[in-house]
Amino acid sequence: MTAPEGPRAHRTYDAVIVGGGHNGLVAAAYLARAGRSVLVLERLDHTGGAAVSTRPFTGVDARLSRYSYLVSLLPKKIVRDLGLDFRVRTRTVSSYTPAERDGRSTGLLVGGGERRTREAFARLTGSDREYRSWQEFYGRTGRAARRIFPTLTEPLPAREELRRRLDDEETWRMLFEEPIGVAVEEHFQDDLVRGVVLTDALIGTFAGAHDPSLKQNRCFLYHVIGGGTGDWDVPVGGMGALTDALAGAARAAGAVLATGHEAQRIATDGRTVEVTYRTADGEGTVAARHVLVNASPRALAELTGDTPPVPAEGAQLKVNMLLKRLPRLRDSAVDPREAFAGTFHIAEGYEQLATAYAQAAAGHLPAAPPSEIYCHSLTDPTILGPGLAAQGYQTLTLFGLHTPARLFERDNDAAREDLLKSTLAQLDAHLAEPLAGCLATDADGRPCIEARTPLDLERDLGLPGGNIFHRELSWPYAQDGTGRWGVETGRANVLLCGAGAVRGGGVSGVPGHNAAMAVLENTGG
Repeated sequence: MTAPEGPRAHRTYDAVIVGGGHNGLVAAAYLARAGRSVLVLERLDHTGGAAVSTRPFTGVDARLSRYSYLVSLLPKKIVRDLGLDFRVRTRTVSSYTPAERDGRSTGLLVGGGERRTREAFARLTGSDREYRSWQEFYGRTGRAARRIFPTLTEPLPAREELRRRLDDEETWRMLFEEPIGVAVEEHFQDDLVRGVVLTDALIGTFAGAHDPSLKQNRCFLYHVIGGGTGDWDVPVGGMGALTDALAGAARAAGAVLATGHEAQRIATDGRTVEVTYRTADGEGTVAARHVLVNASPRALAELTGDTPPVPAEGAQLKVNMLLKRLPRLRDSAVDPREAFAGTFHIAEGYEQLATAYAQAAAGHLPAAPPSEIYCHSLTDPTILGPGLAAQGYQTLTLFGLHTPARLFERDNDAAREDLLKSTLAQLDAHLAEPLAGCLATDADGRPCIEARTPLDLERDLGLPGGNIFHRELSWPYAQDGTGRWGVETGRANVLLCGAGAVRGGGVSGVPGHNAAMAVLENTGG
């Protein structure tokens, strides 16, 4: 990390960006490349926000994507436009889901070629029916992805315009009008297969399959349209490789990145904006034609003095681990290196998900917490030091579902410990050896495992309610008050460029791109 920069070159800028997460850096790079003077104010001593790589375990040379960890929604257009030195690798296995059937350990491996996937479905379910339904269902979502994804970096389409572009009424109904549970139950009969499909609707989203709000549909939509394919890829070098490349592109174009500068207030008369910030040395003020806020809508309201919206509740457990070796599976037909290379689903049968949701909604930690796991280092060993890689060490990232922030409010530490214990017990039920025996230890002899609840994310990253999307995800079309690009606010020269913008959420850079486009349109390109 280079020495922190400050707002020295100008006291007035064309654009001041509050927050140096990946979306703020995208906006800074676009605007600076267009010849605008740009200042980024970042509260922390580093840029990157939630998309960073760190070495979380004392004395251990493993650089983990600590919060965000896979890439799907980042358009190649942004990588090309900004000339980023950033690559992703495709996972050869999409997912593996262990199961017990008729007293035997088995599972569903999706990946490794069409023939092998078909055989896995037949082995689990006893016929080809579910595999044919899987092909038909994801054929539909794939066609939707190819039509919808390119619109994310265009001005917001009207609802009917997006419907015409999709040009498939049954898929439109499935994704946009009926709870996703209807489509899952129409297409699939096997409980495990239904659960695997449903999980994409529940990442960081606390909802049932038939929630009438359709917030689970919006989550599902963003998970299946990424890149126009729905593929979730591994960032080479970890997620920090992306934000490091973005920071480099912004600096190279002339943007000033001021870390250790926390924005305090935003005041605007519609033509000029003043941002008051605080550093270790005191307060300062900088003026701009536009301010872009790469923070939550709640943080924006606090900065402008408006009434903050009620936080949207986060609902996930994030666990990072370093292993001396991958554990053996009870399902001996599958190599652990394949099973953990994709998304490894735990306790995510359809009925299990419904039960976990009902228990959490009633105020209890799920008895069998659902989660999904993957091993970054199998696809990209560069995140491990040479010594660890040579010894066969591997990383594991676990993401737990149906754990809303309300469950941690009484005693966050105790609830975190209980949830982690029961989550790992669900994994152990499908392993031929306890995971604890595979965990590496740090320089102080402690197991290399860390867990984060929604309340931890609120404290560490300023995510309201611990919600990874900043608020409930929006539909990718125009509605009342969304503006032309989905980044507009009630103030003409104050824009929202974080995950809480329309078409925000996930590591995408889309809100940053769209906020920059809105500024350039407003100022003549």
